[in-house]
Amino acid sequence: MRKRIFSSKKTPRPLPFFVRCALGMGSGLLLTASFPGTGASWLAWIALVPLLAALVGLDFWEGFRCGFLAGMAHFLTLLYWLVPTMVQYGPLPLYVSVPLLVLLSAYLSLFPALFCGVFTTFPLRGIALVSGIPALWVFFEYLRSVLFTGFPWALLGYSQVKWLHLIQVSDIVGVYGVSFLILSFNAALFTLYLAGTRRLVSPPRFVGSSLVWAILPVVCAWGYGEWRIRQVDAGAALAEKVQVAVVQGNIDQAVKWDPQYQAASVEKYLALTRKTQQTKPDLVVWPETATPFYFLRDDALSAAVLEGIKAYDSDFMIGSPAYAPENGRIEYFNSAYLINSKGTVFGRYDKAHLVPYGEYVPLKKWMPFVGKMVEHVGDFTAGEEGAVIDWRGKPLGTLICYEVIFPGLSRAAAKNKARLLINLTNDAWYGDTSAPQQHFFMAVFRAVENRRALVRSANTGISGFIDPAGRVTGRTPLFKEAVLTETVPLMTGTPLYHHMGDAFPLACAGIAVAAVGIRRKKRYNRRI
Repeated sequence: MRKRIFSSKKTPRPLPFFVRCALGMGSGLLLTASFPGTGASWLAWIALVPLLAALVGLDFWEGFRCGFLAGMAHFLTLLYWLVPTMVQYGPLPLYVSVPLLVLLSAYLSLFPALFCGVFTTFPLRGIALVSGIPALWVFFEYLRSVLFTGFPWALLGYSQVKWLHLIQVSDIVGVYGVSFLILSFNAALFTLYLAGTRRLVSPPRFVGSSLVWAILPVVCAWGYGEWRIRQVDAGAALAEKVQVAVVQGNIDQAVKWDPQYQAASVEKYLALTRKTQQTKPDLVVWPETATPFYFLRDDALSAAVLEGIKAYDSDFMIGSPAYAPENGRIEYFNSAYLINSKGTVFGRYDKAHLVPYGEYVPLKKWMPFVGKMVEHVGDFTAGEEGAVIDWRGKPLGTLICYEVIFPGLSRAAAKNKARLLINLTNDAWYGDTSAPQQHFFMAVFRAVENRRALVRSANTGISGFIDPAGRVTGRTPLFKEAVLTETVPLMTGTPLYHHMGDAFPLACAGIAVAAVGIRRKKRYNRRI
């Protein structure tokens, strides 16, 4: 008969139900507070500890329910801005908008719920614990990013956007790597909690090794960041430079599509562009749908734009809806046009990842009462992912609106030789909420992952510039007319993230499976 090689301690008793609920909801609220808006990023490093403590001694479905509650507390408070957006621009009544927010939050909460359910099968011991927890979380973040078109809004790693040294590892493992570091630290604190409350199933020596395993990657990531920032800065100093100006028109979304205001919108953007000419920019960037009409189809308004552009010595990138006959029907696109200083169009990018209910309506049969929030335009057609526009021999990678939150799109553009990333957006939908800040700071990771400068032009803000190391070198306030000009480097090179892509979160699935396997092996050995 084989010896039992594991401790025979019984699984710790679970905490009382109401305590578990309070701890789960507390973790959800701490997660929300760690993101831009509240901005207490340090909370992310402790946010999951209460939830993990609540899961000790539970079975799968009890853990699932606890994780679902934590997810609802998090996503309802993080995405609250969807309600005023739907009410004002849907337009949907409040009694419909609130249930839709709850429905979306419930779907997103399935991912932390599954994380918690699977966690209950983990052994409360050493390396399997502190590596399995972050690996499992990262894998479910990845699933949230790709399933049903994906919604990778506010992945946990984004909360650390202001910690420049820490986020440099994104050029190897993407934003998921930063999430892994945060969860590793949470797992180490959780191990201390288990030891301090004598709820640890494994011997105390595993506590020390767990702490080393969790803290060492953070130290290594910080050291890598220090070295990588110097290297990237040296490359940027030697790179070819161009002057780019962004124009923020601050056009009220309520009147933007009104035909009476279309000419006034064009005049405003041309007038603001005049303010950039003191710095003689090589390229002027207007926001998404800065021209709220079909550019090159509406003759009078298009002529006004082209004649206005000819007055300047700069090339322009402008956002506009477009349409084209295709197979006997009309196809609509959310596009960005590149126009030279002579008024000649020599490139167009069509948005590839469309916003559900913003640019097309999925599930029309089942929810006919929900329409699109973009007026006067039919359902858009998706363009080609990773397509670049050649600008005088310099390929530009264009990202329209929330395309910037999908790492794969900017990576595809950079792999197609894009030397500069340009994000055109219209965040007027979000009003004066935390959403514009959340949206802007996610763009920082696209610059770091691809080691490309990123230029962002937003109708009502936040517009700005991000250098290849992730520094925000200039930004505009919200809901103000503004122009901003900066010199940006045109970078080349292929960081490891270009080659690895999403291999890291997929590898995390294997780590999580291994952690579960250790628990099963333990039970098997006890039976023997």
